[in-house]
Amino acid sequence: MKYLPEVFRANARWANDVCKADPDFFARLAGLQDPDYLWIGCSDSRVPANQITGMQPGEVFVHRNIANVVVHTDLNCLSVMQYAIDVLKVSHIIVCGHYGCGGVRAALEGAPLGLIDNWLRHIQDVRDRHRDFLAALPDSTARWRALCELNVLDQVRNVARTTLVGDAWKRQQPLLLHAWIYGLEDGLLQDLQGSLSRGDDVDASLAHAVAKLRGRYLKT
Repeated sequence: MKYLPEVFRANARWANDVCKADPDFFARLAGLQDPDYLWIGCSDSRVPANQITGMQPGEVFVHRNIANVVVHTDLNCLSVMQYAIDVLKVSHIIVCGHYGCGGVRAALEGAPLGLIDNWLRHIQDVRDRHRDFLAALPDSTARWRALCELNVLDQVRNVARTTLVGDAWKRQQPLLLHAWIYGLEDGLLQDLQGSLSRGDDVDASLAHAVAKLRGRYLKT
């Protein structure tokens, strides 16, 4: 295995620069983790949560996987959510997808890729639920972009339906869910208008967000 000394040199430069700008930075960071946000995003190396939101280390708690999927049997994701909600007391959970997502494209096209096909099946379920809408779009690029957005909204629904979020809302814990998407081509975040703050309006709110999405693509 190749040793990577340049990574350690870069790390030392970064730590030195941070200390010069703020001598107490690492002492504060080591003493407390108090983020207000849980970010559930894609593992894509081009979508780093802290950098694109302008947040510092310690300000956002992060879970990432292929195509920002939330599965109710994924104990990794659920454990992150539980710690964020019950211990860190975050006020916001952000599901953030991105245009140009390779996982979404693979799910859209359906070509066999091996083990990852089992994971992408969750996105293919989203694809199949919106098959008629996607088929009505003019080209594969539009279908890809639309499915990236639809996937985010569906994963927000999955977050809302977890017992973790449901229990937090029942005990009146402030917790707002967000559906965002990131543009690789311009570096900008977009709100998909799928925010949720209570359990009794999940389906209606997300149906409204999907209707607006469909109208935007079909110009209706």
